[in-house]
Amino acid sequence: MSTILYLHGFNSSPQSHKTCLMQEWLSRNRPDISFLTPDIAVNAARVADIICEHLEAFPDANLVGSSLGGFYATWAAARFNRKAVLINPAVRPYERFYAYLGEQQNFHTGEKYVLTTEMVAELQPLEAGALARPERLWVLLQSGDETLDYRDARQRYARSPMLVEEGGNHAFDTFELHIPAIVHFLTH
Repeated sequence: MSTILYLHGFNSSPQSHKTCLMQEWLSRNRPDISFLTPDIAVNAARVADIICEHLEAFPDANLVGSSLGGFYATWAAARFNRKAVLINPAVRPYERFYAYLGEQQNFHTGEKYVLTTEMVAELQPLEAGALARPERLWVLLQSGDETLDYRDARQRYARSPMLVEEGGNHAFDTFELHIPAIVHFLTH
């Protein structure tokens, strides 16, 4: 049996639209694949622990990461030698997130918290650095991403297989169409 570990983005949750779409598709089309989507905290050190626990418990697991989850998936894929599909992944979030300091609210749960400089700084040790196995990362980008500049990811993952769609948005509005190809990439 295969396992997919889905890592959601900043201020998102396991109830995100893409997570639900993927879980529904897998239950209909590939019930042989286990789907895990932990609620990853804001605290990057805790997120790293959660990811490590899951990947150690499921040695066959590969990853899907969206936005900040893509940053985490890049780190985890390198550390555990796994495949990952990255959807509009965040690049160097430890530089960008200072703009979000202060009160935040989770889009799905409504939970409020304060994003601190210490929390942002915890992201930097999870930078994967140079990609030793870029062919194990498939990057899906939409040029209309209103949150992240897709060109940063296009440059960061230039040696990886990549799909760049014109238009779209940060949520990657054609995600559902790509689920079969995502599953194929991760399981072959």
